[in-house]
Amino acid sequence: MSLDIQQIRKKFPILDREVNGQPLIYFDNGATTQKPKEVLDVLNHYYEYYNANVHRGIHTLSQEATDKMEESRRKVQAFVNAKHEHEIIFTRGTTEAINLVASSFGELLVEGDEILITQIEHHSNIVPWQLLAQRKKAVLRYIPLSAEGILDLSQLDQLLTNKTKLVALNQVSNALGVVNPIKEIITKAHQVGAKVLIDGAQSTPHIPIDVQEMDCDFFAFSGHKMYGPTGIGVLYGKEELLNLMPPYHGGGEMIKEVNLDFSTYACLPFKFEAGTPDVAGIIGLGAAIDFINSIGINEIHDYEMSLIDYTMQRLKTLPEVEIYAANAPHSGAISFNLKLDGVHASDVGMILDKKGIAVRTGHHCAQPIMKFFCIPGTVRISFAIYNTKEEIDQFIEGLKTAIRMLA
Repeated sequence: MSLDIQQIRKKFPILDREVNGQPLIYFDNGATTQKPKEVLDVLNHYYEYYNANVHRGIHTLSQEATDKMEESRRKVQAFVNAKHEHEIIFTRGTTEAINLVASSFGELLVEGDEILITQIEHHSNIVPWQLLAQRKKAVLRYIPLSAEGILDLSQLDQLLTNKTKLVALNQVSNALGVVNPIKEIITKAHQVGAKVLIDGAQSTPHIPIDVQEMDCDFFAFSGHKMYGPTGIGVLYGKEELLNLMPPYHGGGEMIKEVNLDFSTYACLPFKFEAGTPDVAGIIGLGAAIDFINSIGINEIHDYEMSLIDYTMQRLKTLPEVEIYAANAPHSGAISFNLKLDGVHASDVGMILDKKGIAVRTGHHCAQPIMKFFCIPGTVRISFAIYNTKEEIDQFIEGLKTAIRMLA
């Protein structure tokens, strides 16, 4: 690897702090990543020098803010290889992007239509479809998990019918780190006329994304999981579908003309961007994309895979550790538990925290997966470009301490 990880780490001020008297080792990147100086500086610069509302003013500050915001839209377009920049809709995050599709595309469904999701989803890709199914009297079906904790596609041909209108699944599981075979599912879904939404929250920071090559109909992701600010996300949608869908929110910006008895709506992307947007967050997202591009998403992927492989090897030397979906392809995260009676994942997390090591414990907003394995939760270690093998070694030593204390 030609990457200078120590130089990259210097870009992240938070990595200099201590937790419980120990240098911070941050392995909770699946929840949110830390922010490089480039992103922090862009946010400060916006508020200090050209803070203004966008698309509404002819004055200089408004024009500057508008130009920077729309520049970020073009950066997102290039990052995911969307055909048109107006196919990029800014949202508050992956959750809102999915809810937008469930609400707006969902209006096109009728009673008896079917929605297909999977048993490996985050709650954000389950609950909106449950609400839609209840509202439209549609049928919600699930692709089940195999005993190994990966999608069981043996039933896919039976689950996909001419009644299936939408398939929604994640590219990478937030709870297990498993990479799902989305290309096969997208191809088969399109064969029956179904549209496909991909939850890319856990894949976009780690894997090169090409929505045209993927041929998904919708793709959702969040800025804060890819070194950007919280509160900003993206929905990509194919132009022809977005044009068919009614607005999600009503208000300023999304209108063409308002009368007392009816309104007409703006063209894409503004039809779906009612109200004052998170201008700073959008500009910060653009800076985060610049940061990723300065390293290279392929280089990030290769480096992080070396961390995952190394962590897997180290964990497999500990007989007390049970790794979930250990033999499946992974990206970004590994999920495990200790095979010790009465030990909860949070016990492990608290001991690691005393050593300054941040991991995530619990059900990871994916309770159906935990119920499948008959467990209350797992320990999840998740990676970013600033993590190192030396930190993994310290994590393993901390885990050995937890095993000794809890055995």
